[in-house]
Parts: sequence; structure tokens; C-alpha cells
Amino acid sequence: MKIDIIAGARPNFMKIAPIIRAIEVRQKSASALDYRLVHTGQHYDPRLSGAFFEQLGIPEPDVNLEVGSGTQAEQTAAIMTRYEKLLLEEPAALCLVVGDVTSTMACAIAAQKLGLPVAHVEGGIRSGDWGMPEEINRLVTDAITNYFFTTSEHANAHLRAAGVGDERIFFVGNTMIDTLLANLERLRPAPFFTELRLTDDQYLAVTLHRPTNVDDPARLAELVHAICDNARRLPVIFPVHPRTARNLDAIGDLPSNLHRVEPQPYLEFIHLIRHAKAVVTDSGGITEEATVLGVPCMTLRDTTERPETVEQGTNALLGTDPVAVAPALDRLFAGEWQTGSVPPLWDGKAAERIVEHLETLLA
Repeated sequence: MKIDIIAGARPNFMKIAPIIRAIEVRQKSASALDYRLVHTGQHYDPRLSGAFFEQLGIPEPDVNLEVGSGTQAEQTAAIMTRYEKLLLEEPAALCLVVGDVTSTMACAIAAQKLGLPVAHVEGGIRSGDWGMPEEINRLVTDAITNYFFTTSEHANAHLRAAGVGDERIFFVGNTMIDTLLANLERLRPAPFFTELRLTDDQYLAVTLHRPTNVDDPARLAELVHAICDNARRLPVIFPVHPRTARNLDAIGDLPSNLHRVEPQPYLEFIHLIRHAKAVVTDSGGITEEATVLGVPCMTLRDTTERPETVEQGTNALLGTDPVAVAPALDRLFAGEWQTGSVPPLWDGKAAERIVEHLETLLA
């Protein structure tokens, strides 16, 4: 009953950590379920990979495919080739993939081609935007998935609409929230928190990485100025991905209240989010974390694959037009932001439910 748990990029790490812990807990009760941790190497920068493994207590991978950088097609091909070779040499009972990165899709294809069943954690999530690489990864992965572990009724509905039977859908909750809740007492400020004299509720946190927002320096400049110019002179903290940093450098004249910082390890990043006045982002995962933390969140996208964060949580979908930022910040500073609530089963026990289902499915 050894399963492969696939991780390849930063968003995966928070999702696999509680699953590994839940398996190890069950093993102490004589469970036959075991795992092999396969790191594809899609994110190879230690700041995006190694620090997360260390902070979240993830063991060293049993296998690292070390695919490194490349175009999406190059990475997909390298992951499929190397994972197929691993499975031919050392088969597993099931391939467990999480999220929607290139590694998710590539390993699911390789496994299914060899007749290995695939389980998808966060199955059924949809944005409806085929311009997002992640959406293509979701669609392809779910088209060949045997078992779906879902985070919301929205995801369940998408799968049913695609013809998936209820016997293959398991509504378990959100493993990323498992990690969040398990680490709340361990959060710690980054060194820049003291250096910039940041205080709770007196700064904005920003993350931007979507191509539509950051690939054009002029467009990025509009968004940055829209945020900073309407922040009521509060510091705006921007952990900048290396790809975004190049275009930010091209802007030249940046607002004085904008503070660029390096990508942060998990504990420091969540501390930054938890104590912010609000978060402005184009990340789906951060909208989930902000919702559970009760932090106002503004999403600079036209669609979201996590509508529950808008309907029930603290997130508002602003679109990608910079003119939408000022009215949203006006509502924030006027104290008119929605308080939100935590979606069902986002209770820190999703991984436990997943492992119980896996034991039954593989028995």
C-alpha cells in the first residue's frame, strides 16, 4: 500500500505536509499505508523549496527528479520521462497529486499511462480561464483522475457536471488550511518587519505574479501606483518573485511607500499576511489563507477558482483594471469590508479524512 506523493512547486509543499503527517500517525496504529515522496524539482531555488521543507517538517524526498528550469513543455516532458522511469523500476500502488502545477499534470499522465490509479487533492477546482496554465493543468489532470479529494461544493459541482460519479468524489476540506492552522503558534516576523518598523494593521501586503499583471512593465507600474497611491501612506510590502523583479526594475520611479522584499519562507510569509491591514494579490492560495485568518483580501483577477473565498470569506474579486483598486481601498479604510466566515470543512482535519479514504480505497 505504498503511494507516491508528488510535490514539485512551492504551492504543493503546504498541501502535502499534513498528508505525510497523517500517514505517519496512522502508521503508529499499524496502518499498512506507506508513501514515497517524489520531488520533481520543478522549483529548484532553495528559497522556494528547501526552506519550506525545513519549516513544515517535510522529510527529505525519497526521490528528486531534478527537472530544473525550462519552458512548460520542456518541464512537462522531463517530469513525465523521469517519473515514468521511476515507476517502471519501482512501481507504486497509487499516484497522489496535489494542486494545479505542471508536476501535477505531468505525473498524473505518466502514472495513468502505466495503469496506476491517480488521486487528485484539490480536484474539481475551476477558474474558467483557459489563459491560465494552471487551468489547463486542472482540466487535464481531472480528465484522467480516478479519485477526487475536494475542498468545496463548487468543486464537487464541477466534477459532477463533467460526468464524475459521486462514488469517486470525496469532499474532505482543504489541506493548505491544515498547514495554516497547525503553524499559527509558530509564525514569526521576518527581519524586515523590525527594520521597517511595521506594526499590526498598519501596512498592506502585496503579491503579484500572473503574466497579465507583471509581464508588461507599464501595466505593472499602473497596478503598483494604484495600490501605493491609495494606501493612505501606509507601507506596502511586496515580496517579489525573481521574474516579477526584473520588470519592476524596468519601471524606474517607484512609490516611496513601496518596500520590495525577497520571497519569504512559509512562517514569515504567513506572519506578514496575518498582521496586514489587507492583502492585494493575484494568487488563489493566498485568498484561502486570508479568508481563514480574517484578513481583508483584494484579488486582481477577472476570475477565481476559489469562489467560496468571495461568497463566504474576506476576498473581493476586483478584476485587472487598476481603476478598481482605489474604490476597494476606500471601502477598506472606511471600515466597510466584509468580515467573512470559514468555509465548511476548512477545519484542519482534511488530511486525516484523505488518509482514511486512501486506506479504504487501497484495502
